[in-house]
Amino acid sequence: MAEPVNIHDAKTQFSRLVARAEAGEEVVIARAGQPVARLVPASPRSEPRRPGIWKGRVRIAEDFDETPEWLIDAFEGG
Repeated sequence: MAEPVNIHDAKTQFSRLVARAEAGEEVVIARAGQPVARLVPASPRSEPRRPGIWKGRVRIAEDFDETPEWLIDAFEGG
């Protein structure tokens, strides 16, 4: 595991840490010496997106955008 970077240093050196991650390094962010997060390079998609791949596999109900009164009342405190 990489040497942890404390949160304060991570905030002040964010651009440098992102550059390190872009270069393939895993940057561990710590609070009080305990690892809490990892900054890793984003992996590109293995294959390009194909629009319509879910066509025919998903059904949207006719009333999907109608909210029942009891639910509106619950949110509004009624």
